[in-house]
Amino acid sequence: MNDIGIILKQVRQALVNSIDAKSSASSSRFYKVGEVAKGYGVKMAEVHKIAKVTLRQIKGYPKSIIFELCEELWKSGYLEEVAIACKWSESYFKEFKPADFAIFERWLSNYVTSWADCDMLCRQPVVLFVVMYPDYIANLKEWAKSPNRWMRRGAAVTMTIPAHKGLFLNGVFEIADILLPDKDEMVQKGLGWMLKEASEASEIHRKVVFDYVMRNKSAMSHMALRYAIDKMPTDMKAEAME
Repeated sequence: MNDIGIILKQVRQALVNSIDAKSSASSSRFYKVGEVAKGYGVKMAEVHKIAKVTLRQIKGYPKSIIFELCEELWKSGYLEEVAIACKWSESYFKEFKPADFAIFERWLSNYVTSWADCDMLCRQPVVLFVVMYPDYIANLKEWAKSPNRWMRRGAAVTMTIPAHKGLFLNGVFEIADILLPDKDEMVQKGLGWMLKEASEASEIHRKVVFDYVMRNKSAMSHMALRYAIDKMPTDMKAEAME
C-alpha cells in the first residue's frame, strides 16, 4: 500500500474509533430535503483533534500530495473526512498559488452535497485564497451564476469573513445583485449572512448595507432580508420590515 493509502486508512480508523452514538443519531436533523450528507457520527471537536494530529504526521509532504489526500477525503462524501480535508488544505495557505483556485472550484462543484461541507470549504481554504488573490472575486461572481446551488451559496459564504472585516464591500454588493432573485433557500441564507457580516464591520458599513437593503427589499426574499438586518439597531429593523 502506498503512503497515501496508509494515511487515509489511519485517518479513517481514527474516525471509526471516535464514533459517538449520540452524535450519529442526531446528525441528520441539521440537513434539508435535497441535501445528501453522510457522517461517521464523530463530534466535530474530536474531528479537529484528529485533523491536527494527522497534519503533524504529514507536514513534510509537498502541497500537491496534501491536496491529493484531500481530494480522496472529499470523494468519500463523509462530513468528518471533508472537515479534515478543509483543515489540511487551509494549513497550506502560505503556499497557495493562482492555479489552486481550480482545485477548490472542482471540490465545490463535484463533491459538495450539503450546506455544512460548502461552508467549511468556503470559509477555510477558499476565503484565504481570495484574500490573497482578490482578483478572483470575479470568479466568485461567476459562481453566483452557476446552476449548482452550492457554488451560488459558496460565492456568498466565501465573502462572509472578509465582509465582517470591512473588506471587498463592492464585491459583496456585486455578488448580492446576482443572487437577489435566486429562489434557493440555501442560497438566500448565504446572501443574507454575507450582508449581515458586512453590516457589522463598522457604523459606516452598517449604514451602507442598510441603504442597500432598503433599495432592494422589494426584490429580496423575506429570509435574506431577516438575515441581513439581524444585527442592526431596532429602529433600522423596523424600517426595513415595513
